[in-house]
Amino acid sequence: MSATGPSGEGGADSPAGRLQALFEGHRLTPTQRRIAHSMVRRASDVPFLSSVELAELAGVSQPSVTRFAVALGFDGYPALRRHLREVAPAGPVADTGSRNEYQQAVAAEIENLRHLAEVLADPAPVREAGALLAASRPLPVLGLRAAAAQAHGFAYFAAKVHPDVRLLGEGGTMLRDRVDAAVRAGATALLCFALPRHPREVVDALTHAKEAGLTVVTVADSAFAPVAKVSDLLLPAAVGTGLAFDTACAPMLLGRVLLEAMCDDLPDAQARLEEFDARAAARGLFVD
Repeated sequence: MSATGPSGEGGADSPAGRLQALFEGHRLTPTQRRIAHSMVRRASDVPFLSSVELAELAGVSQPSVTRFAVALGFDGYPALRRHLREVAPAGPVADTGSRNEYQQAVAAEIENLRHLAEVLADPAPVREAGALLAASRPLPVLGLRAAAAQAHGFAYFAAKVHPDVRLLGEGGTMLRDRVDAAVRAGATALLCFALPRHPREVVDALTHAKEAGLTVVTVADSAFAPVAKVSDLLLPAAVGTGLAFDTACAPMLLGRVLLEAMCDDLPDAQARLEEFDARAAARGLFVD
């Protein structure tokens, strides 16, 4: 599987990148991937957390954290934490006790966007994805449940520059049929937006897409997301979890970045946009 590698979670020399490098090469259970994902997202303060605090952060049991440390080859969590303080040194995060829950949610999203900016310091994966999407005729775009809004937004704008975009925003028994139809029409790649909670149907659809010969490009909340194993190129963008419902500013922005990269590989993209603007003006489509 081609993926973003250690730099995909913030650069190989960043605390997050060094953490991900530590996890690579290990066969982790879903619970352990959840712990790893939580650690990467909070790389700055993880070396200072107790096993109980890390368990609360990841939403797992304390024994699960201990088993995770052992799975990585350490005697226990204290040994893992000592190692983390060596490979990912950073001061503890600033106290946010004076912020209310809404401010904390916004601050967390700002941190997610900073993290995404670090990831994009290496533009190669996004450029590769943009070229794959631009070359696919048609271009199926998949996003179910929580990810439906990201898929719909991408497809809406992509249709202004790409000649044939097909939104796959609903599941059900016809989903595979629509993937097959895209393949028969000449599709070579599929773009998927995958956010928690990850529907089993998305994993099944991506498995089918790969078996049908499509190259799967996925925007997901983490390099450890369940869709990683059925994606050819995975681009991570973290979601916020501080409110009752997850926030997805970083995945949305990454989708717009992908659009820009795709336009770079569509030689007539600018002409299509100008043509749309002319038609919109003639129809009085917009009030501004």
